[in-house]
Amino acid sequence: MLSESVVHRPPAALRPYLAEAVGYRYEGLTPALHRGLPSPHLTLVIPLDEPLVMAAHPDPAQLPGGFDALVGGLHTRPALIATGTRQAGVQLSLTVAGARALLGVPAGTLGSRDEHLSDVLGSVAAELVERVRSTRTWADRFAAVDDVLLRRAAAGPPAAAPELTEAWRLTTGSAGRLPVAVVAERTGWSERHLRHRFLAEFGLTPKQAGRVARFGAARRRLGSTVARGEHVDLAGLAVATGYADQSHLTREWRELAGLPPRRWLAAEHQLLRTDADALLRFVQDGSCGRRPGSPA
Repeated sequence: MLSESVVHRPPAALRPYLAEAVGYRYEGLTPALHRGLPSPHLTLVIPLDEPLVMAAHPDPAQLPGGFDALVGGLHTRPALIATGTRQAGVQLSLTVAGARALLGVPAGTLGSRDEHLSDVLGSVAAELVERVRSTRTWADRFAAVDDVLLRRAAAGPPAAAPELTEAWRLTTGSAGRLPVAVVAERTGWSERHLRHRFLAEFGLTPKQAGRVARFGAARRRLGSTVARGEHVDLAGLAVATGYADQSHLTREWRELAGLPPRRWLAAEHQLLRTDADALLRFVQDGSCGRRPGSPA
C-alpha cells in the first residue's frame, strides 16, 4: 500500500484563513466509505486524478455525485466518501474567516452543503485546479495554491462583524462549555439576535458550533492515544473533553460521526489496512475529512 501525506505551511498572510494544507496520495486502499466528520473548518479538496465521489452529503437532500474540486461547509452530520482503491489530491482546511477572504462568501452560505468549487469561485477555480494538476511535485502544487489564494485574500470582502468573530472564538475556544447566554452578554447582543446572526454567518447555531468543537477535541485526544499505543479509555476521554459521561460521548459520537467511537475507529483502521501513521491522520483530522489521510 502506498501512503503519502505532505503537510504544507502556508505563507503568513494566509495563516488566518488556512488552518491546514495537506497533499495526499494513497494506493491499495480497500474500497469503502470514508466518513467526513464535522469540524470547525470548511473543506476544499482538489483531486489530482479521479473525481472525488460523494456517496452522501451532510444534507441528506443533496444528491450523491462526483466533484472535480469540492468545497464543503460546516455541518453536524457525516459525509460519506467512496474511496475506491486510490485517492490523491490537495485538501485545504479553511477557517470561517477564510470563507469570506478566500471564497468570497460567509461560511453560512455553504452550511451543510458540498458545492463544486467552480460554482463558488468561477474562473478562479479552473485556474487553481489546472495549475495544481499540471505540476509534478508537492512543492510546486502548494506554490500554485499559495499564489492563487494570496490574490483572493488581497481582494476579499470585508470581515464578519467583530461581535460574530468574538462569539465564534468564545464558543469554539471553550468547546461549547460557555453558555450561549454568556457569549451573548460578552458580545453585547441578545441571545436571540446572536443565534440569528451566528447561524447566518457560520451555518451552525452557537450550540451546534460548541458541539462540533468539543467533538473535534475528543477526536484529537483519541488520535494522540492511538499514536502512543495506549489503551483507549472512553470514560476518561469523556471527562477530559467536557462530556457528562461516557454515554454522553457515545451519543454525540453516533450523531456526529454516524458510529460510536470504537466502531468508527475500527472502520477507519480497516480502510487503511493497519497503516498506523495513516490511521493517526484519520483520527486526528481537524477538517471535514473528505479524503483519507488529512492531518490536524
